[in-house]
Amino acid sequence: MKKNIIVIGSGFGGLGAASRLLSAGHNVTVLEKRDKLGGRAYVYEKNGFKFDGGPTVITAPFMFDDIWEAAGKKRENYVTFVPCDPFYRIFDHEGNKFDYNNDHEFTINEIKKRSPGDVDGYEKFLGTTKAIFDKGFVDLADQPFLKFSDMLKVAPDLIKLQSYKTVYKYVAQFIKDDFLRQCFSFHPLLVGGNPFDTTSIYAMIHYLEREWGVHYALGGTGAIVEAFEKLITEQGGTFRLNTEVDEILIENGKATGVRLQDGEVLTADLVVSNADVAFTYKNLIDPTHRKKYTDKKIERTKYSMSLFVIYFGTKKRYLDSGLAHHNIILGKRYKGLLDDIFHKKHVADDFSLYLHMPTITDSSIAPEGHEGFYVLSPVPHLDSGTDWEEFAPKYRDAIMQFLEDNYLPDLQENIVAEHYIDPLHFQNELNSFKGSAFSVEPILTQSAWFRPHNKSEDVEGLYFVGAGTHPGAGLPGVLSSSIIAQDLIGKA
Repeated sequence: MKKNIIVIGSGFGGLGAASRLLSAGHNVTVLEKRDKLGGRAYVYEKNGFKFDGGPTVITAPFMFDDIWEAAGKKRENYVTFVPCDPFYRIFDHEGNKFDYNNDHEFTINEIKKRSPGDVDGYEKFLGTTKAIFDKGFVDLADQPFLKFSDMLKVAPDLIKLQSYKTVYKYVAQFIKDDFLRQCFSFHPLLVGGNPFDTTSIYAMIHYLEREWGVHYALGGTGAIVEAFEKLITEQGGTFRLNTEVDEILIENGKATGVRLQDGEVLTADLVVSNADVAFTYKNLIDPTHRKKYTDKKIERTKYSMSLFVIYFGTKKRYLDSGLAHHNIILGKRYKGLLDDIFHKKHVADDFSLYLHMPTITDSSIAPEGHEGFYVLSPVPHLDSGTDWEEFAPKYRDAIMQFLEDNYLPDLQENIVAEHYIDPLHFQNELNSFKGSAFSVEPILTQSAWFRPHNKSEDVEGLYFVGAGTHPGAGLPGVLSSSIIAQDLIGKA
């Protein structure tokens, strides 16, 4: 039966679900509170520069291809993906670099340069990641986990794959050099997790990268959002921008539509929320309809860290800087810094950074002769109590000075465009609970059945996609959630 479906939010989970539900024969309207689509993948445009607001690391491109194929189209006619090589350039605190890609010999040689004794261990580690990927991604990522028995069925496999170990502990049993351990265990940070707390299932990200590569969309990640907009419009979907939802309307325990901030009521047979799960339950659903997701339960859940991100453009090019497209600059402390961020909720004086330099691959996103960057520092969410309005400019100065002193000479006198976001942005603009950047933290006791379900346990006809629901954050995770939503809702 053809249903009228409202999708709240236009992040990749919402866009993926909208297209899949249209392919399945339903009517879909996407509501977005901001002036542009994309959610965390919002594009900032300043002085001729295009800055991707959020995800820049594209793995599993086949997941996008599948969405276009379901619509009877070809993704490459809408957006072009190009491979990044190396995947990452990782610097230790002394500025020594380690590159890796999906050329096995190249990566082995990089390991030999750093720690010859770790070559065998890396081969063994790599050998185990396929089994983790086959179970954690192929078998489980697009399964809904609505019943505890679903969890019990897979428990023996998860135990066999040592999912009770953390990613760092899992890697450390194969690799001895501390810097290389960091190089092969940082991946949970890409989805909001602490490598010392996150289940080793996330070690599969390394296999995912090796198998399908790390890609960049020409025109930036925003080009994928534009491609989705074109596809969904062609499929007959509707977008409403600058449209903020005030409440999900519920009658007899079932979602019947939404009330907007301006009082307008939109009716629907089903509602799919791509808004933050905690925000959706806490702010959009009357407490009388929430038996499981009470305010107390929402508060008790552990949330991922937040981010401080500076987008900046320079009138000088830095092609001889020794930087790659994706750079990870690790500080002197690894575990201690992560401890400060995730456990002590303390903004430390030191930092580790992700530095994105997309103009190396695609000069079209900056004016001619200019360079575009973003630098990201993981920071605690708002439970830190930091006054970001007062602290953000100082933190910005410390990061920019560090980059100028170590990687980008004369940086500050060459900046011609700049913008930053902090945890308050995640809370106020992106409606993310506690200003968390990746919603619910991906620890074992908050994964699969333990994570907020894709089908609401409190409200019939309400579904969730995006970072806070199963299987979790990151592009493959949120696109998997859109598969689950469409499977649960079914065809028209």
